[in-house]
Amino acid sequence: MKQLKAASLITAIKTPYLDNGEIDLPTYDWLVEQQISAGVDGLIVGGTTGEGHLLSWEEHIMLIAHTVHKYGEKLIIVGNTGSNNTREALKATEHGFAMGMHAALQINPYYGRTSDAGVIEHLKRSLALGPAFIYNVPGRTGQDLTPDIIEAIADHENFIGVKECAGNERIAYYEAKGIACWSGNDDESFVARHEHNSHGVISVTSNILPGVMRKLMDDKNATELNNTMQNLIAWLFCEPNPIAINTALMMTDAVKPNFRLPYQALTLAQRQQGFELLSKVQQDDIVGDSLNLLADTDFKYCV
Repeated sequence: MKQLKAASLITAIKTPYLDNGEIDLPTYDWLVEQQISAGVDGLIVGGTTGEGHLLSWEEHIMLIAHTVHKYGEKLIIVGNTGSNNTREALKATEHGFAMGMHAALQINPYYGRTSDAGVIEHLKRSLALGPAFIYNVPGRTGQDLTPDIIEAIADHENFIGVKECAGNERIAYYEAKGIACWSGNDDESFVARHEHNSHGVISVTSNILPGVMRKLMDDKNATELNNTMQNLIAWLFCEPNPIAINTALMMTDAVKPNFRLPYQALTLAQRQQGFELLSKVQQDDIVGDSLNLLADTDFKYCV
């Protein structure tokens, strides 16, 4: 638990694909190695950015097992095994821990939703299986995990803390109460870390700029760097995540230009904006070997 709470930069790692839509494991390994080289502390495997919602559970558990086997001694491996279905979440979490993951990422039931009492029981059942981060992202679930819900489970022995997307005021509130919090908003994460005492960030941007995000978490004096990054971070969220980060990594030749539907590449105009923003970043800081605008016909769409 102490090691888990010490992780200040955790990357929600992308899942790359081959031309036929299958997981591209060699490229995935290369991406993970870039994270290790930059000093990232851990990975979320199969999260939103990793398109866990587009993976079968067999693919999902395989990817967790693969990551643990190859990188479990170098990184904290967190499996996104949450679900809106309690039975499914429990089964996936059991399998994830059986594969050796260090912690789970759990979410409140989305779409169907439930009462606050139901959310608390859902999370308690998941926590009973092992260490877990609780993910609050009301923009996706449609239901805010308010402090009364979190405080009802925060004393559980397997509760690590919260990945919080409801802003820095919420983070400051939790940290003042001794509840560990990681920012879920890259644009706010520097201020969260150095002004509101967050434990760190669970980041999308670190997929392509891991060294930059490492510096933002470590250096309280990196205000100018943080300000410089804001337009690029905003571009990475110009469409629902992970559309832009996928497109960006394809533009830098870090991954093959293959999408699983329903995701599609950013438009040419959006790519032009990103190209200009990425051109201003030092090449050594970017994951990938080159920067290209790409044509619409360069992208392939699989199921």
